[in-house]
Amino acid sequence: MTKRSLYFMVLFIVGFAVTSCERGVASFTLAGTITDETFQQGLTGAEVKLFKVPIGTNSMIAIDSVMLSSDGKYEFTFPRDKTEKYVIKISKENYFDISDDIPFSSLTPSSTTTRNYGTKAKSWVEMRFINSSVLPNETFRFMKTSENTTCEECCPGGLIDLVEQSYYSRTCLNNANSLFSVDYWIINGGTSQYGHKEVTPAPFDTALVLVNY
Repeated sequence: MTKRSLYFMVLFIVGFAVTSCERGVASFTLAGTITDETFQQGLTGAEVKLFKVPIGTNSMIAIDSVMLSSDGKYEFTFPRDKTEKYVIKISKENYFDISDDIPFSSLTPSSTTTRNYGTKAKSWVEMRFINSSVLPNETFRFMKTSENTTCEECCPGGLIDLVEQSYYSRTCLNNANSLFSVDYWIINGGTSQYGHKEVTPAPFDTALVLVNY
């Protein structure tokens, strides 16, 4: 082998090794803005956590976390580990939590992946129904309408019957500044009386829907 051939072979090996090392230490960058949709500003004080889920498991391994400033911006730079997916979680007291899966295939080492999110402040509504004179087989039928039906603290939708019940109270979680309404029917024998109540609770506050019948 000539010196010239040996020289080019060494260059090839060194170049391949450098490229392999660069691939091994490549990183992903994930960034974006978290918006407080109730007050139309950055979700200051929220905690943003990033996890990875190894292939073939359901385990979430913490990678990094950050507390948001007033602009609501976050950024994570992390090693390009082969994994099933990443999970981002955003939480702040009295706000609805956010959780989002980020597939490994959606990230590229050569550019920043942008993921923006928004959440709303919580409010609550107490439904309180009082029957001052219960009649036999008297039914109070009601159905609530709101944007929230699936969260842990949310009240389910659909018709609910209260039969010969003198008092009912339940507090439901609601989006702040969003309408919460109750349609109801007082059924006694062959007669039915319809009514409607609605409130728009302020952020972090509890409003009351009261029906006396």
